[in-house]
Amino acid sequence: MPKYNLIEDLKWRGLIHDTTPNAEEILDKENITAYLGIDPTADSLHIGHLVSLIVMKHLQLAGHRPIIVVGGATGMIGDPSGKSEERNLLNEETLRHNQDALKQQISKFLDFSNDKALLLNNYDWTKNYKFLDFIRDFGKHLTINYMLSKDSVKSRINSKNGISFTEFSYQLLQGYDFYHLFKNNNCKFQFGGSDQWGNITTGIELIRRKLGGEAYGVTFPLITKSDGKKFGKTEKGNVWLDPEKTTPYEFYQFLLNISDDDAVSFIKIFSFKSKEEIEQLIALHNEEPHRRTLQKALAEELTTTVHGKEELEKAINASSILFGKGTKEQISSLDEKTFLQIFNGVPIFEIDKNILKQGINIVDLLAEKTQIFASKGECRRLMKDNGLSINQEKQNNQLYNVTENDLINNKYILIKKGKKNYSLIIAK
Repeated sequence: MPKYNLIEDLKWRGLIHDTTPNAEEILDKENITAYLGIDPTADSLHIGHLVSLIVMKHLQLAGHRPIIVVGGATGMIGDPSGKSEERNLLNEETLRHNQDALKQQISKFLDFSNDKALLLNNYDWTKNYKFLDFIRDFGKHLTINYMLSKDSVKSRINSKNGISFTEFSYQLLQGYDFYHLFKNNNCKFQFGGSDQWGNITTGIELIRRKLGGEAYGVTFPLITKSDGKKFGKTEKGNVWLDPEKTTPYEFYQFLLNISDDDAVSFIKIFSFKSKEEIEQLIALHNEEPHRRTLQKALAEELTTTVHGKEELEKAINASSILFGKGTKEQISSLDEKTFLQIFNGVPIFEIDKNILKQGINIVDLLAEKTQIFASKGECRRLMKDNGLSINQEKQNNQLYNVTENDLINNKYILIKKGKKNYSLIIAK
């Protein structure tokens, strides 16, 4: 059996953008420690962050030790890389809160037991440094010409608003992180997105000049969809890992609805399945694209990793409801937020809850109280043809009385005309 080669596997998955000289050879020969930085600018990671966590998980599975540096210090500065304007600066209290929230999400990907991985905060090794001491000890080792040559700086200098000294100093602070980790944790590698190349090489240069050491960098590409748009963005904004910001159902649906053009590349990037397993899935998908084999496999794997098996099953159940499956009990088991998301955009009709206490005839409710039907005759004809469902259950009894017992979560009645024309009655 041929020896597993981490770099070759990452290249096949489309997860390598660039490497510094000798980086690939070192990774193949030694067990190394490598770090990745995440600035805690929000109290949740979004799906775009998954690429970096997945790369670090592959690294850990290959026997290396990852360090995740939550940028409590650099987060106060703001990284200019890939940004057209300066970000709002956050205070320490907000950054600490964000750090705690991110740790829980990162732990779903990396094993931190027995120091197999470390989660550190760069604020802890920069907070006591005096400004004059810092620029004397580290600022003198990098020339202005060197710092100005970075693409992240050049693009901002030539922009309308320019770049502040605060953001200009970011690469020096991040370079110091690499220096600190190299010196104290034997960390020889830094991983990051392709927009971090300038910051990574600054750290490598600082290590060379200050310690005479040799360090390495590896970047992965910034993931975009086949239409050129940024992966992980929707009309509502980011797809978050926090279930309060993006429900597991929304998360699952986002992955389920990626295009066929994107599915082949995304299954390689975001799945931990082996090359052989993925190639088999791709072959099945190409034979019957309408079955969406790749999208289902990816949605199930990532939703399980991020939200757990139970939430995956709820998301699958919620998705099936849209296709006419599911009982009233299954619909009632959904939380209200997910329930409303499933039927977002359907016509909504409000009624007085009191009329359900004594009951109201189904035809009167749908043709008079709500106007779901234009006339009683239209309603009766559809019921006669067995085309009306209440809470996903067929109803052809024109004498049926709708009562409070028909309410889902004591508030909603779901009406379906034909195969997929839904309406929602809200009792208040």
